[in-house]
Amino acid sequence: MGLTGPARRRPRHPRGPRTRHPRRSRRGRPEGEPWPNHDRLSALNIRRAVDASLKRLKTDYIDLYQFHHVDRRTPFEEIWQAVDVLVNQGKILYAGSSNFPGFKIAQANETAARHGRLGLVSEQCLYNLAERRAELEVIPAAQEYGLGVIPWSPLHGGLLGGAIRKAATSGRSASGRSADALANTAVRAQVQAYEDLLAKHGLEPGETALAWLLTRPGITGPIVGPRTQEQLASALRAVELDLPQEVLDGLDEVFPGPGPAPEAFAW
Repeated sequence: MGLTGPARRRPRHPRGPRTRHPRRSRRGRPEGEPWPNHDRLSALNIRRAVDASLKRLKTDYIDLYQFHHVDRRTPFEEIWQAVDVLVNQGKILYAGSSNFPGFKIAQANETAARHGRLGLVSEQCLYNLAERRAELEVIPAAQEYGLGVIPWSPLHGGLLGGAIRKAATSGRSASGRSADALANTAVRAQVQAYEDLLAKHGLEPGETALAWLLTRPGITGPIVGPRTQEQLASALRAVELDLPQEVLDGLDEVFPGPGPAPEAFAW
């Protein structure tokens, strides 16, 4: 990176070279006093937040710096000026978005193109079998501008991980988002049909939900948050899982997508 001196020395990572463990960070949630340079995506606040992230991560650069939410107040000209400074300083390599609507992805990258800048390289969005609205605008926009899509909550808060079966076998009812969703009789019937379909084919629900995402156009890879060794092993098995067309068709029947825009809502 061309950085010298003890304050800039890259710390050793206990598990291998630094470049094999990419780090990403996000910015966008309001914090601090409600002044323009104290929150959101103002140029100064972005630079302050990056410095704070580098300090917390104990590293010298961030591979992917994500804007966690759209900022309706700050023009993208200012945002990209801040990104330029950080790239030139060697503090970040790329910038991405999170929870951006399709038109904001377009606005961000068109602004970047006008100024000869790279623009966004990724979009992190809510996307899974049970929540497919990103197919309308977000994923097509990402594909059009060459962004990788990183779905968060791929199991929809555990709902797609075999929630009904686990509750029946363990004697413990679902909790959190799963419990709220299963309280709806229509959703419960839908999840039951999902689990029945996979049981028929001898497939694990959580692995299938992750494997389905990897079949979707434009998807780079979902964010997973395993809490146990078995959950990690299950997520890794999903990478090798090849879902038959019969299963893919069945999943579309249980969890139909919205269809393309504008056909899905215009006629």
